[in-house]
Amino acid sequence: MDSTTFENRILVLFAHPAFQKSRVNKVLVEKVRGVPGVTFHDLYEAYPEFDIDIQIEQNLLTNHDVVVLHHPFFWYSTPAILKEWQDLVLQHGWAYGSTGNALRGKILFNVVTTGGREEAYRDEGYNRFTIRGFLAPLDQTARLCGMQFLPPFVAHGTHHMPLEEMEAHAADYRRLLEAIRDGRLDLDSARSASRLNSDLDRVINGQGRS
Repeated sequence: MDSTTFENRILVLFAHPAFQKSRVNKVLVEKVRGVPGVTFHDLYEAYPEFDIDIQIEQNLLTNHDVVVLHHPFFWYSTPAILKEWQDLVLQHGWAYGSTGNALRGKILFNVVTTGGREEAYRDEGYNRFTIRGFLAPLDQTARLCGMQFLPPFVAHGTHHMPLEEMEAHAADYRRLLEAIRDGRLDLDSARSASRLNSDLDRVINGQGRS
């Protein structure tokens, strides 16, 4: 498929301050880096001194339809550079406000890796909230900017994850991005999911279970 015919252009904003030490993220990144129609942008690699170029970042956002925040779950939130990116790039009058409509209609979601098992991220679990609950500030940010916020793609239990499970998550990640790129994501099914990879067949058009 030629890049000009893609239904959606996807921007992956990757943020991991210790990427070379991450077993799981190495496998995930290797699987999706270079996928046609997907721009992979490593923020720590691009801005090791946090000197974020606002114009470059805004141009990237303008030229893509879907924004993916790919990061490890640090203290129930994002790594520091993603917060800095939000503070600088999502400017009043551009991303939000009476004249700020540059992001309106675009899709935003997180790809998250976390050492905690899924059962720890429940209302009655060890961490008291779901991953989606902890992402409420980003949900509201998306709403303020007129974006569509979707549930996250989550790889739980990374500390002791075997290679075959990493590779399965990576294959699902690529499959999800390709489906979004090609306009095959069922948005209604996606919005109702606890996480996008809980049942990919259900959220991808034409692949639902009867």
